[in-house]
Amino acid sequence: MAKGRTNNYIMAGIAIVGSYVGMELLARKYSEQEDFNYDNSYLKMDTDIRDDSYSLYESVIKKNLDKIFSFIGLIALSPLFCFISLIIIIDDPGPIFFTQKRVGKNKEFFQLHKFRSMRMNAPHNVPTHQLTEPNRYITRVGRVLRKTSMDELPQIWDVFRGKMSMIGPRPALWNQEDLVAERDLYRVNGLIPGLTGWAQINGRDELEIPAKAKLDGEYAKKMRTGGMVALLFDIRCLFNTILSIFKANGVVEGGTGQIKNIKKENSTDGSK
Repeated sequence: MAKGRTNNYIMAGIAIVGSYVGMELLARKYSEQEDFNYDNSYLKMDTDIRDDSYSLYESVIKKNLDKIFSFIGLIALSPLFCFISLIIIIDDPGPIFFTQKRVGKNKEFFQLHKFRSMRMNAPHNVPTHQLTEPNRYITRVGRVLRKTSMDELPQIWDVFRGKMSMIGPRPALWNQEDLVAERDLYRVNGLIPGLTGWAQINGRDELEIPAKAKLDGEYAKKMRTGGMVALLFDIRCLFNTILSIFKANGVVEGGTGQIKNIKKENSTDGSK
């Protein structure tokens, strides 16, 4: 009996690993069919755009840690991935995953993956904060996924394939030129974008773009310092992210820059 269970676990493990290898092969094939950077205006504007001035920790150690932890995460969270996929299809038939062109390291584009949280008729390349009525596009399951940040879980796959890091500045949409420009002021665009970061735990959707870029700049400065300073700062970001998720801090549908509106509403309520 015990031997039979062991064989089942081994087969399940092989199936899971095989599925991710298959996804990687498909991703490579897709990237060969379409060059995401053929229309990248950021690369055309700058003659010397690459920024490789970061520390040994950021360029070597962190990359290996990302690969290890993302692989463990993909295996451990496989049952949750299957469950979320099922309820997405039941709630609103259509694709399970939502893919979007984002700005990566040195402003090169890449495909970011999320669990789909919006209806099929939602505008594809429009940030949530630019939608007139974002709530009418979000599915019932999507509300829960966004509130708990579980819609971001497929980006663990993006970490595993080297397009993202566990910790770093959140990747800007390809057409968020204002955010990319602000990050240039702090040399943030040379970093690999992350699942979560310093700006995420200090306001997230509530932050206006200049404030968000400044916080990303503080993070970039720590990464250039390297060593234990950078490692401990990443650990701090990770633990504070976990706390923020439980508290649902900074999640505002309507998005970027809403902190002023929130403060205004609070002051109005207090005057009644």
